[in-house]
Amino acid sequence: MTDGSLIPETAEALHAPAGRSLFSLAVRRLLRNRAAVAGGIILALVTVFCVVGPWLSPHPYDRVYRSYVGVPPSLERYPKESALAGAMAEALQRARLAMADFQVDGDHFSVTLRSDKPIDPRSTRYIDRLDEFSDTRVVATRDDGRALVVEGHVNRQLFLMGTDRSGRDLMTRIMVGGRISLLVGLLATVVSLVIGVAYGAVAGFAGGRIDDLMMRFVDVLYSLPFVFFVILLVVYFGRDFVLIFVAIGTVEWLDMARIVRGQTLALKRREFVQAAEALGVGTAGILRRHIVPNLLGPVVVFVTLMVPKIILLESFLSFLGLGVQAPLTSWGVLISEGAANIQSAPYLIIFPSVFFVATLFALNFIGDGLRDALDPRDR
Repeated sequence: MTDGSLIPETAEALHAPAGRSLFSLAVRRLLRNRAAVAGGIILALVTVFCVVGPWLSPHPYDRVYRSYVGVPPSLERYPKESALAGAMAEALQRARLAMADFQVDGDHFSVTLRSDKPIDPRSTRYIDRLDEFSDTRVVATRDDGRALVVEGHVNRQLFLMGTDRSGRDLMTRIMVGGRISLLVGLLATVVSLVIGVAYGAVAGFAGGRIDDLMMRFVDVLYSLPFVFFVILLVVYFGRDFVLIFVAIGTVEWLDMARIVRGQTLALKRREFVQAAEALGVGTAGILRRHIVPNLLGPVVVFVTLMVPKIILLESFLSFLGLGVQAPLTSWGVLISEGAANIQSAPYLIIFPSVFFVATLFALNFIGDGLRDALDPRDR
């Protein structure tokens, strides 16, 4: 006969809350960190802005507006009404024609062209070459062809962040530059993370001659000039976008390997690792359950600091002509161009710097939050 006193205890055990995994606990701690959550939101917004924005922008990133070179940011559409007459007069001067009765009604214009000789209707192409006007057509001919009445559309353009010194929309170029910078930073970081963590963990856990041999190889690679290494890659494989993050990733893993190796040397002497070895846990189990979880904190923080470092390194290579080539761009290239025009057009450096600094702060906040969430000592 079963003892009835055990039934309540059994029911209580059945209704006891299930244990939470280490991942769920880390997520809960990360979500309680307001700075990390805010950084994640900012990074997500910047990413969506850069990825989706060029598809929604009315301006191609490589479109040159000769009539709007270096115009400042404005909430009003260009061209200004006061500038239309001057633009039309300049176009007709090139065509060696006189202007009379120029009128603008909303997005439509009407102008009368005059000359001492019969006017070739193809002269209207001088008007179409301007960014202000389009779809010109001759609607009336007067004075035996010496006067033409031309109508067309006025092109209204909105440049919220202005244009650069080549007449290209700055906001669209910031979007495209963000794509390049974030992609290079992410892919190069992944390459350095995979190589560096694997190399450093093996060297630190193996120790002895294997550790000495592997780290001497790292020292040899440290002695090679980075720019010379990139130049060799460009000479042998050609100038390619993929080559940028491959070159950066194959060099930046050296710092990651040293950090992981030092952390592994310290961890393998800890009591919990020695206890696991005494209980017969294999090398793979020790690495998976004890070494790697304790490495996540420093590695994640270093990764979040590496991304902006790689973005700056990419801009340095692009400045030397070894990275992104025009008409493509990146945040680093835009900041370099803005620094050269900081006195005459400060907005050229302000807007890309705002996006870069916001991304940098977001990555730092996320890194601090992940470090606190993944630190086993806080569990």
